[in-house]
Order: sequence, then structure tokens, then C-alpha cells
Amino acid sequence: MLQKLFLPLAILAIISVAISQYLIFIYAPLEQYLGYAQKIFYFHLPVAWWSFVSFFLSAVFGILYLLKKKQRYDNISYASAELGFVLATLTLITGSIWGRHSWGVWWTWDPKLTTALVLWFIFAAYLVVRTMPMSQEQKGNISAVIAIIGFLDVPLIFFATRLWRSIHPAVFNAEGGGLEPEMVHTIIFCVLSFVFIWLWFWLYRINQLEQEKQLEQIRTELLYNEESENND
Repeated sequence: MLQKLFLPLAILAIISVAISQYLIFIYAPLEQYLGYAQKIFYFHLPVAWWSFVSFFLSAVFGILYLLKKKQRYDNISYASAELGFVLATLTLITGSIWGRHSWGVWWTWDPKLTTALVLWFIFAAYLVVRTMPMSQEQKGNISAVIAIIGFLDVPLIFFATRLWRSIHPAVFNAEGGGLEPEMVHTIIFCVLSFVFIWLWFWLYRINQLEQEKQLEQIRTELLYNEESENND
């Protein structure tokens, strides 16, 4: 079922990326002080926001797994956490590149950056747990709890510029966020169109995890049948 969505999503992703490139480099004006370095913003913000969506889904399906103990919920939570971690890593990398050009340093212990790094470490721990030698149910339970705790950090990241003194720009905090209308149109399109890329990877990973479980079940059954035949 999921495989049928891969090709349409891939086509939509390619089209949206092409349109985004036009908007970023042709339609949106050049920023007065940062120049072309500001263009990284149109990638930085979408990967950041969709990482938050990923972590939200990881927490939600983690809760569902704790309540229902269905393997599918654990698969979705795991896939969401993996994708969120990749996007969070890209967020930190692109943010550091942008910060180096804007602030003159690769990193500063700004509240928004610090809380984002804490989130990255929490889900790094999540992925470590998934590799540990323990039962599937134990992995699911511990991972679900970590996902829930990790998501609690997301609101702190989102509202960091409002809660504390922060040098990180609050893009949509002020009216227009200091952006030209063309810049606002471009960033909104980039954030919304990123859904096609995000969905493709998310569904692909869920499908992959489900196939892995099916193969593992088949392997277990074959081993069981082989042992039964030997005993006979």
C-alpha cells in the first residue's frame, strides 16, 4: 500500500524543489547585509520545523505503543525519530554555517541553540537504545519514554526567542519578521512544499521497518520448523 505513494511523492518533491530554487534565487531579493549566505535560511527553517513534526509524531505514536503494545505504532515512532534526528542534525549544521557568517562564530550558547542541541542529544540516546541487546518490547517501552521526554523540549526551542534574550532571529515574531514580502512568500512555500520530501522518507522508512519485521518473523518460523523436523 505504502509503495504506491512513493512515485507520486517523488514527482511532487522534484517539482516543489525546482519551484523552491526559482523562488530562492530569482524571486526572493538578496538580503542587504548577509547577501547570498542568507539563502541558507530557506533550507534551515523547513528542516527545523519538519524535525519538530517528526519528534511530535514519535512522541504520539510512542504513547500509543505504551497503551496498545502494537508493533506498528513502535515502527512509526521509530521511523519518525530517525527522520527527526537527521533533520535536526541538518538544522544544527546549516545553523552553524549561517551563524559563522552572521555572528562570526560557528557556535554560541544561545538559549535557542542550546535547547536544540539538548533535543539532538536526547534523540541520539533514543537511537542508541534501539541498538541495545534487549527484547523488542523493552526497546519499544524505553524508546517511547525517551521520545515523549524529548518532545517536551520542542516548545522550549520554539519559544526560546520569546522567553529569553536570544541573538537568534525571531523570523515571524515581529510584523513581517524583518523580511520582504517576497522573502515571506518564499519561506512559506519552502516550508509547506518540504512535506513531499518529508513524507517520502517517512513512509519509506516505515515500510522498510515493517518489511524487516516480516522477514524476521519468517526467519523465526523457518528456524522453528527446522528445529521441529530435527527433533522428529
